[in-house]
Amino acid sequence: MKAMLLMGHGGPEMLRYGEAPDPIAGAGEVVVDVHAASVNAADYQVRLGPHGNIRFPHILGRDFSGVVSAIGEGVADLAVGDAVFGVTEQGTEGCYAEKIAIKAAIIAKKPARISHAEAVSMALTSLTALWAIEDTAKLQSGETILIQGGAGGVAGLAIQFAKHIGAKVITTASSKNQAYVRGLGADQVVDYAKEDFTRIAAPCDVVFDTVGGKVRAGCYAVLKTGGRLVFISPTLEGFKPPRHDVETLRPNVVRDRKHLERMLTLLDHGALTPPPIVRYKLADAAEAHRVSEGRHLQGKLVLEVR
Repeated sequence: MKAMLLMGHGGPEMLRYGEAPDPIAGAGEVVVDVHAASVNAADYQVRLGPHGNIRFPHILGRDFSGVVSAIGEGVADLAVGDAVFGVTEQGTEGCYAEKIAIKAAIIAKKPARISHAEAVSMALTSLTALWAIEDTAKLQSGETILIQGGAGGVAGLAIQFAKHIGAKVITTASSKNQAYVRGLGADQVVDYAKEDFTRIAAPCDVVFDTVGGKVRAGCYAVLKTGGRLVFISPTLEGFKPPRHDVETLRPNVVRDRKHLERMLTLLDHGALTPPPIVRYKLADAAEAHRVSEGRHLQGKLVLEVR
């Protein structure tokens, strides 16, 4: 099969388009012919390294959409020809390729009403946002939440989930993305290039930090006593939370069919819409990485594999 191979840690030039062995479906697994894979911030972070015990060449990519082409022993709820989408198990990758073997129990059927690109644009992002907003922050109707980096893939879905719950949503975005995040449902938008969110976003019950770095310290300044800070992006090395009267929480983004189907239900009810998608061919993944690493994208980058 064709695949985008990471030959070693470094810049985008370490990605090479080449051949890799076809996967085989083990017990409880299916092989999926990948039609689309998304580019996530985690991908370029792995590429930059060091990151775990990676053996090169390595295939990046954590979410996909495609069609089942082979069934392993014990799989009864999926069949060859089913359109499916999903996210690889924590600690594993492999979606920048024409085929992937994956546990059947953690993927979901893709409805015909959404394309492969749309499905994959909401796969890992929706899992992350749902685990963060509903399962970890346990956001309630009437509460106020600040979502950092509202134009990003995870944050954009988080804005929509939070509005569906009935929360007041404040988000940070550049001036060019303000209309976009308001369209997602944000009640208040802070231009991070011109305004200090710590002075105008308080008091908040919840902060969802998708940006990290230097932003993290300010997140604590806007929280009420007993508030919850949920984060998915790392902060500066050696940083220690400055307050002990609030909770600091990191979601455990478990891969499961339940949360993928929850996203589809919200989609059916009009509670969310797919993000804007910028498409690249699989062979152009290096260029997609350059854009992703710039961290000023609106929506999602998707690799069209087939």
